[in-house]
Amino acid sequence: MIRFRFELYPLDEVSPWGGDRPTLHWFGLTDGWYWLEAGGQELLRRTRQVHPHPFVDYYLARLWEDVNVLTPTVLEPVPDDVQSFIASHPAQWACDPLEFVTEPNGERTDGEDADAPDHPVLTAAIWYGEHNLDVGYLRNPPRLRFWRTTRGDRDEITIDWHHQDDGEIGFTADPAVRLSVPTSTYVAAVHALHHDLMNVMGQRIEELERRGGLPGVDLDLVQLRREHDDRRHWLARNLGRSPATDWDAVRRDARQLVGDARRADDPAS
Repeated sequence: MIRFRFELYPLDEVSPWGGDRPTLHWFGLTDGWYWLEAGGQELLRRTRQVHPHPFVDYYLARLWEDVNVLTPTVLEPVPDDVQSFIASHPAQWACDPLEFVTEPNGERTDGEDADAPDHPVLTAAIWYGEHNLDVGYLRNPPRLRFWRTTRGDRDEITIDWHHQDDGEIGFTADPAVRLSVPTSTYVAAVHALHHDLMNVMGQRIEELERRGGLPGVDLDLVQLRREHDDRRHWLARNLGRSPATDWDAVRRDARQLVGDARRADDPAS
């Protein structure tokens, strides 16, 4: 089971943006908290949190936008011969992809244009990173990745969580969690997040229209309604995208990044 969970602060508890001229907009009105339920664990539930809601306290629009952008990549099945690469940790790689990006006037040793955006090492490293749910706006953020495996009658999304407690910022989930859910379950969770957020924001906008806005806050109700109507179509538009991954480039990179490490660990090599 997987489910994106969230709550929004009541309208009168939402903090407006700006100082002398407070303002609010669709993004700011999604102020709340959220977490992810998966495999019986509550990912993104904090430790050492005195707040009554010990979860990620941020704008739901950010989570929703990032899940929208992430999902087409997650739904692209990873070929069998690339599974070991997507399942690896960068600490296991034989070389750092950043070593292939030279400083101005620096020497190149691989015989290729390492600054080129389609350099195979960079292409595959970026592809690997595109499976991360972006939570970089958090302090000491966890690494939370998703990828799809299809093999025989198996069609699953792997959820991969890693976090190192720094003594200040921690989460209740285990430091490393890897589990799989049916792809249909993941897709249903994405649709549920979209549906639930659109519904609660629609109700919120209706209440603001009845009130005529919020006292002392610059809020364009016409634009707010227009933006909401547009955002209702974002998920469908994103699901219509195809990543069109260059698998040959990814394969070359996977061999270069992890192949040397495997040979070094093989006593027979």
